[in-house]
Amino acid sequence: MYCIRHIGSNFLRRFKAPYLHKLVVNTGYSRTEQEYNKNYQRLRERGEAYAQWCDEIDVQRWVLAFDGGHHWGHMTTNLVECINSVLKGARNLPVTAIVRSTFYRLNELFTRKSAEAHERVRNGFTYSEFATKRVEESFRRAGNIVVNRFDRRNEMFEVCEMQDGSIHTVNLAQRHCDCGHFQVERLPCRHVLACCANQRLDWQIYVHDVYKMSEICKVYRGEFVPMGDPSTWAPYEGAKVIANWTLRRATKGRPKSTRYLNEMDSRDMRRPRRCTICGREGHSQSRCPQRAESSSARNQA
Repeated sequence: MYCIRHIGSNFLRRFKAPYLHKLVVNTGYSRTEQEYNKNYQRLRERGEAYAQWCDEIDVQRWVLAFDGGHHWGHMTTNLVECINSVLKGARNLPVTAIVRSTFYRLNELFTRKSAEAHERVRNGFTYSEFATKRVEESFRRAGNIVVNRFDRRNEMFEVCEMQDGSIHTVNLAQRHCDCGHFQVERLPCRHVLACCANQRLDWQIYVHDVYKMSEICKVYRGEFVPMGDPSTWAPYEGAKVIANWTLRRATKGRPKSTRYLNEMDSRDMRRPRRCTICGREGHSQSRCPQRAESSSARNQA
């Protein structure tokens, strides 16, 4: 699966059109085929080249409506890049020091997360914090939904939203809703909750097991075996790697960042710089004319 943030970055690098960045991201977040066609048509109206660029990417890799549920509603690689918090501060160390640092930091992370998960279980929480917030939000939005027609035997319902009059079909047996949230996140949407409330059904049976705290506790079940003192290790008889000291980084001066900047770091996507002294745009407080005038006045006094 592709990261929608990097897709947006590649789009900006190719076309230099920041005003279309949000439309491309919304196209990737489309949960139904109808929503995707609507956003795709809007993008094509802006230019045929934009649509052709998106056609080169397999829709199953970046659009929620066609991914088969593999995204689980996540469109970025934040789950993978969380390892940066573990390796931060140890990237420039020798390999052995990086391995040791990663080992102990992961051990501390698993120990802390396991304790937090078991604490939530003791406090009576059945589902993860993410699932609890999503369901609570759906409950708040389910009050303006009316179940007009239903088939109790086949667990099919037709619901109508009072605000805009839109009609959605819900199939509880197949875990499907026309809004797309039910099959993408495997969590009951507001339409499903309205059907369960209308027929007095238990909505919890429609929450996937992956959101249960019992399953989350299994993630941190693994244990780390202490490495002990190196003098107690078995002798190593393999090949030896000798470092090339001529490739060492110079310690003089401030180290320069080796990170490559792209369109995601551009200030075009951010608000313009504003001075905190005069409130004007285009400069910071260090270059503010009023600050220079006040300093010169103090020197004359």
